[in-house]
Amino acid sequence: MIRSILAAAAACLLVSPLSASAAEPAAPVGERPAVRQDAERPGLQQDRERSAIDLEIVEVVSPGGITAWLYEDHTIPIVTLEGSFRGGAALDPMDRAGATALMASLLDKGAGGMDATAFAAALEELAASVSFSVTADGVSVSMSTLAENMAGSFDLLRLALTDPAFDEQALERSRARQLAMLRDEASDPHRIATRAFWSGAFPGHPYAVPPDGLPETVEALTREDVVARHEQTLSRDRLRLAVVGAISPEELASLLDETFGALPAEGPPLPGVAEAAVDGGVHVIEFPIPQSVVVFGHGGIPRDDPDFIPAYVLDHILGGGGFGSRLTEELREKRGLTYGIYTALMPNDFGQLYLGSFSSANERVREAIDLVRAEWERAAREGVTPEELDAAKRYLTGAYPLRFDGNAQIASQLLGLQVAGLDIDYVNERNDLVEAVTLDDIARVATRLLDPEALSFVVVGQPEGLEASDRVN
Repeated sequence: MIRSILAAAAACLLVSPLSASAAEPAAPVGERPAVRQDAERPGLQQDRERSAIDLEIVEVVSPGGITAWLYEDHTIPIVTLEGSFRGGAALDPMDRAGATALMASLLDKGAGGMDATAFAAALEELAASVSFSVTADGVSVSMSTLAENMAGSFDLLRLALTDPAFDEQALERSRARQLAMLRDEASDPHRIATRAFWSGAFPGHPYAVPPDGLPETVEALTREDVVARHEQTLSRDRLRLAVVGAISPEELASLLDETFGALPAEGPPLPGVAEAAVDGGVHVIEFPIPQSVVVFGHGGIPRDDPDFIPAYVLDHILGGGGFGSRLTEELREKRGLTYGIYTALMPNDFGQLYLGSFSSANERVREAIDLVRAEWERAAREGVTPEELDAAKRYLTGAYPLRFDGNAQIASQLLGLQVAGLDIDYVNERNDLVEAVTLDDIARVATRLLDPEALSFVVVGQPEGLEASDRVN
């Protein structure tokens, strides 16, 4: 359940599912892919001592200047594409929050003169799939097709991106679904806590509003708003692409211009980067449930910070590693205060957080919060032990190749690297970076990152004996 809370945070406000895994922190939040035991995919070698990756990734630049990373693999006759347009829901005007999400939900609901039914039939005939999603930081596109049908499939993707129908009836159906989801989330304590934390941490910033908007803003959206978001969100200068499968660099270069060349060259200015406005307090939202849901955290660290990898290893030891982490040991194993507690770095484009979450019985949540603060302070003061560091390195380096089991997973990882601004060789170098982390690195980063005085908590429930700096009935 705790992983689902942080997954909800990722879905609501954070990096896209595609970029999250490669950017490291969100990989533990979602489910890990199954282990491929036969190691038949070229470039993945595993041994008992250390898992290694050696993927030959090439950068393909089309004649029109569109760039994609390609991992060519003819093991199976499938081509998978993952893409992202930077900006996402963060570009929505405050009074039109949810417009980008509504727009993206309509891209595959009719295009190029076809209605939703005809467009779906055209994809089915090619055994292809196209989908779109939105987070605060980006609009994501996914496509999969048989290699023999890739020309037609790329053309359907082109139509969805450049000539969507935005049919009024389809728009109203999508609006109704978006509003229904918002109504459901208004009674979900996990969503309430997550959104309250983000809105408090980034007041007046796009991150203060969920990407799906608010009921009143979604109700007010018009077709003109959707068209405006389409024109301003999908631009070539914000586009990052990863392609995996049975396609050559020459074939891909030609398809890039045909598919994306007609998009606008540049998008509008991006939001500024905000510092998290946390106060170290406990904020209670009254809600009639037997267990309080708690989201806690403070400011985080950017993905391009030189200290990010040591911070990621530290997080694994403190709370990101789930079972075996310090917080799990102290709160669950020793005292039975929670079924699970989890933490994750959230290196969003326009503001970073270090978040955690757990649930605890109303009468024991105060004790749990005090222990989290104590462990935060201990890690900041003492760092970690040699045994903890060695165990974290073994796990993190051994688990990394599991993210590359299949075309879709590889494409997601390669896209995430680009979104995070990492080098094309990062896949092959990442485990060496983890192995290079020292106890001194962890101690330095713990002192810099962990701030027990700033650690803030949002509690949704009916906690007993908790002195809250703010209480909402």
